[in-house]
Amino acid sequence: MTATALMPIADIRALRCEFPILQQEINGRPLAFLDSAASSQKPRRVLECLDDYYRRYNANVHRGIYKLSEEATFAYERARGKVARLIGATSTREVVFTRNATEAVNLVATAWGSTNVHSGDRILLTMMEHHSNIVPWQMLAQRTGAVLDYLPLDGQGRLVLDDLDQLLTERTRMVALTHQSNVLGTLNPVRLIADRAHAVGALVLVDGAQSVPHMPVNVADLNADFLVFSGHKMCGPTGIGVLWGRYALLDAMPPFLGGGSMIKVVELQQSSYADVPARFEAGTPAIGEAIALGAAIDFLSSIGLDTIERHERELVNYALERLAQVEGVTMYGPPAAERGAVVAFTLRGVHPQDIAAFLDNEGVAVRSGHHCTQPLHRWLNVSATARASFYLYTIPEEIDRLVVSIERARRLFN
Repeated sequence: MTATALMPIADIRALRCEFPILQQEINGRPLAFLDSAASSQKPRRVLECLDDYYRRYNANVHRGIYKLSEEATFAYERARGKVARLIGATSTREVVFTRNATEAVNLVATAWGSTNVHSGDRILLTMMEHHSNIVPWQMLAQRTGAVLDYLPLDGQGRLVLDDLDQLLTERTRMVALTHQSNVLGTLNPVRLIADRAHAVGALVLVDGAQSVPHMPVNVADLNADFLVFSGHKMCGPTGIGVLWGRYALLDAMPPFLGGGSMIKVVELQQSSYADVPARFEAGTPAIGEAIALGAAIDFLSSIGLDTIERHERELVNYALERLAQVEGVTMYGPPAAERGAVVAFTLRGVHPQDIAAFLDNEGVAVRSGHHCTQPLHRWLNVSATARASFYLYTIPEEIDRLVVSIERARRLFN
């Protein structure tokens, strides 16, 4: 496959002009940003939206009857509606704004877990989970005496489901899994697992941090009970994330944090709590960030998540083919048809941190380390990997630069 075969449906080069940060040079070379799995770049309309809020109608929401507060409240709740439409939620009341996907998982593990998980109950995770979808469940297990089980992986980083029915028992309360691995890129069969989990009465939480920004995601199609994702990975600002949950489940959960906005009546000895989603949005929320997330959703929707998905699938296929040509490179994860736009790799004889530092000198930004997946890296039998990840603004020439720079690093270090 040649680079010319990778021309996307949309004009990606014109689209890149919408991202001011991509116009700069690093060490005298054009920036090739290949770390979008960690955090994506932001288009002008998102930056301008955030600036407009703080310049023109900065005020708290739900608390004032004056014009600025009413405008802020309208924009904040309109953003909630955009999130609901994006993921196919049946009601905006099922959408809770959080700081990030990590806080969303913690909210469920604490608020739902505190009343539904007891000693001897089981929680099923997978070996490829981000720490954000492991540690909160470990903390819940330590508080309650529950037991954690893990779905294993095959040699290409795909879930092994042979023992799924044995792992799913009448004591399984929750199955929490990533939709797409942030290291392997593996796309997991969430619907299949969810159907079988529900058959034994377990709930399903899906970590959509690596899928919602990159492909059409519908909570009904997944048959999920909870879905979490972060704004900063989908062209939105940092400090804003989303928890979607089935309304009946959210309505039965106690608050996660106490304070203003999440109450109905406060007395000296006790309080009554607000309806969802306000019950889980204590204090002043990230108002500007939520509104800017709405602008990011508009931006992605104008391009089309299906278009973005096709573009990225071509990119990762091209990247796998090109990297395979570099002597000493080992790539981790399944074939291109079974993964998202992420490629983790090692270079024989060179530490991933040294690879990332060398690439930075070439103007190519990649991530190195364990990527918040230490159990997965122990399973891979490596302490760290380098990771290149792509998004709607990535062009094939940047993958070519990545490969050429890795080849230079190989010659230099060896």
